[in-house]
Amino acid sequence: MTRRIIRRTPDADPAGLPESLSPLLRRIYAARGIQSADDIDYSLDKLLPLAELGGLDEAAVLLEATLVGQQRIVIVGDFDADGATSSALCMRALHAMGAKDVRYLVPNRFDYGYGLTPEIVAVAAEQRPDLIVTVDNGISSLTGVEAARQLGIRVLVTDHHLPGDSLPPADVIVNPNRPGDRFASKHLAGVGVAFYVMLALRARLREQGWFESQGIVEPNLGSLLDLVALGTVADVVPRDHNTRNLVQQGLQRIRAGRCVPGIRALLEVGRRSARRVVATDLGFAVGPRLNAAGRLDDMSLGIECLLTDSEAEARRMAAQLDGLNRERREIESGMQAQALTAIQRLHLDDRSLPTGLCLFDADWHQGVIGILASRIKEQFHRPVIAFAKAGDGELKGSARSVPGLHVRDALDAVATRQPGLITRFGGHAMAAGLTLAEHNFDIFADAFDAECRRHLSADDLNGTIQSDGELAGEELSLDAACQLRDAGPWGQGFPAPVFEGEFDVLGSRTVGECHLKMNLRPAAAGRGSIDAIAFNTPPLPAGCQRLRMVYRLDVNEYRGVESAQLVVEHIEGHHA
Repeated sequence: MTRRIIRRTPDADPAGLPESLSPLLRRIYAARGIQSADDIDYSLDKLLPLAELGGLDEAAVLLEATLVGQQRIVIVGDFDADGATSSALCMRALHAMGAKDVRYLVPNRFDYGYGLTPEIVAVAAEQRPDLIVTVDNGISSLTGVEAARQLGIRVLVTDHHLPGDSLPPADVIVNPNRPGDRFASKHLAGVGVAFYVMLALRARLREQGWFESQGIVEPNLGSLLDLVALGTVADVVPRDHNTRNLVQQGLQRIRAGRCVPGIRALLEVGRRSARRVVATDLGFAVGPRLNAAGRLDDMSLGIECLLTDSEAEARRMAAQLDGLNRERREIESGMQAQALTAIQRLHLDDRSLPTGLCLFDADWHQGVIGILASRIKEQFHRPVIAFAKAGDGELKGSARSVPGLHVRDALDAVATRQPGLITRFGGHAMAAGLTLAEHNFDIFADAFDAECRRHLSADDLNGTIQSDGELAGEELSLDAACQLRDAGPWGQGFPAPVFEGEFDVLGSRTVGECHLKMNLRPAAAGRGSIDAIAFNTPPLPAGCQRLRMVYRLDVNEYRGVESAQLVVEHIEGHHA
């Protein structure tokens, strides 16, 4: 697919940044709107205050009453990494604050679907809870919350997803995206919301003298920031200053060896160094292995891995999660091949594909359609919804979007124009989920494509790569790579630096079956060399002597020795 390379335009050199920063970092930060030292100050006292997040006081009062009365709390989480970290965080925090009867329940996506459904309430009710706390879900669970109320069970909803037209009749709702909420960080992940709720509870218990009266050492909830960092990175929420702060604090704890054994074990099976961990390690090594439990089996395995304090148990469960992730990759690879074959069978190309692409195969695995939609979206750069059978004549779809289309709003528009076509839906700007009757697939596919065409032009369907320009030969160094690695945490909304340039090919070979390893020399410099890796890239054509590439400058560690390495994002063309 054609890619346009657009250079970021830095603002004027920000005078408020420290003079000690290198010209390279000043340029990178300026291109991301960083104006002052405060913008890159990730100390804990720079987190947004509790008072600004609506519902926290009420949530703290409700939790305090439940805890003081030693009533039973059941946490109902989502079946992804954000839900797993949220569940583990609340379990650990509540136990540390003196709760003696706290349990968790995570719906199996294949049996109960997403959120606090009436069916999962019925399962929870068998445990006779006094309070249900939802984490990373609940804002769209109107019927489920009502079912709990009918059974006399109080409900605290903690969520970060966009609400619909109506809110659930919960006792308390904490959600920064609730209409009218003045919390500035609208991009908190579910685990971030749960962390704020636990902070509010601790403050309330401190005021009431609870810890002194019970002889409990007041817990340091900062010890849970490793879980907050993992859930935030894995959920790919945009990185505003507040979320960057939470991630950076968690990374620092992991590097210092102060993380839960489960995270350390998952890093080990992912062959990543805890001592040098960066956000991308959580996103590409830990998060997928944790998510594999919810996609293929039961997220309880992932939660237990994050709850255990035994290094041996953590390693055992991490190995199981690693095996599930390998199975997930195999399933995904087969599904992706099927999807591409189906597109080819229709004789469609980039120019004749629908603007909004809906794909369905009766044999696809329900737990992997989200990843499949992401892969197809990346290849064809247009909104994609992948569907799988959900039983009882229904399909479950997972949507991924591109800039220019708010996919949840698009689904809302389709549902408004054709009432009853979509059974239920929810999500964000870039990702959403939905359910519809199988016999409505073709009607929905046409309606979704029409809605996408209302918002996206042909130019919008050309993938773009934003570049931070070229690096001088002397900047292709280990020192510069270390500076860039440590200048994050990078992520959605605060992207890692990406550069472009021409390189002479000194040598190349295929490694790991499908990755292209190269030794390159900057064309402009005419001297020196640097290694590069291009993942999932075929060999270079015979006689290829020069490449124009878009790349990240990264740190590679091999047998304890660090060196600078280019991670290739895009190769523009081959030049003999």
